[in-house]
Amino acid sequence: MKTIKTAVILFNLGGPDKAENIRPFLINFFMDKNIIRAPFPIRFFVSRLIAYRRSKKEAGASYAALGGKSPLLENTQAQAAALEAKLGEGFKVFVVMRYWHPMAAQVVRDVENYAPDQIVLLPLYPQYSTTTTRSSFQDWFKAASKAKLDIPTQIICCYPFNTGFIKASVSNIQAAYAAFIKKHGFAPRLLFSAHGLPEKIIEDGDSYQWACEESAAKIAAACEIENLDWSICYQSRVGPLKWIGPSTEEALKTAAKDKSGVLIYPHAFVNEHVETLVEIEEEYRHLASEIGIRGFERVPTVSCHPLFIQGLADLVIEQKNAGKFPNNHNKRICPITYNKCCHNEF
Repeated sequence: MKTIKTAVILFNLGGPDKAENIRPFLINFFMDKNIIRAPFPIRFFVSRLIAYRRSKKEAGASYAALGGKSPLLENTQAQAAALEAKLGEGFKVFVVMRYWHPMAAQVVRDVENYAPDQIVLLPLYPQYSTTTTRSSFQDWFKAASKAKLDIPTQIICCYPFNTGFIKASVSNIQAAYAAFIKKHGFAPRLLFSAHGLPEKIIEDGDSYQWACEESAAKIAAACEIENLDWSICYQSRVGPLKWIGPSTEEALKTAAKDKSGVLIYPHAFVNEHVETLVEIEEEYRHLASEIGIRGFERVPTVSCHPLFIQGLADLVIEQKNAGKFPNNHNKRICPITYNKCCHNEF
């Protein structure tokens, strides 16, 4: 009996692979109409202005702390290898980065050469957003259409409550929580820090904030830590718009006022990169010290945790078995009021 070949497309943000590519990476990022929702001529000008400024200042310094490049591709490739090993025969996992190589146009050709019977799209964003998952899906379908890649495709929209994701998160938090108490002698406040978004994107029907807050609540409950003190906050604000909150900076200042130690878990990120290794580990740690927080520690992302990889494999197998017809989605999770869900758009 012929083995059905399934190509799994693993999507992530991407990052510069050397210092001179920081600026073009940022141009690609800010040219995305899902990021800056303005006409093309305005995006063209603004993207280059922001990229020039940030590559000289904030982004340049952040990537310099990581040796001038992002570790995101290598970390994603490690997850892809672990997922492919878990899935076994008949599956091949491809990595697609949104704003730097390997990008969709290149990977579409690799998938075409593999000649699968079916494709499963799997974003490495547990919580769906128009700025991440939708952008990646749009880019993929545009590249596939241009290459005339006509293969039955299944979509995994989001998985904020996936058992493997929750259990891996709990495992990492429990270990870090115990280590914090052993090191500092008291229990910390657990901060779930997700990447922020402008409020207007949420008001336009994006379910991201809902998913971040619901998944944080489920992870916190699953930790089964008595009298756990926890809250959610949002990091990485850019620009003058009003963003969802509280910001991570505000949450740290509140912790300092309350005389609480802080254990921070970036639950919207599933592998280590500049936002976890520099923004949290260095910048927020420095701020915590400055404002008098007695203890500050970071929980590692789920990365290649076996429970997380198993959770991803379960999602893929479920979608593979869902039926061979184009653009079939996994079950909708967010309330119907969020009209920018991928179930409405793909």
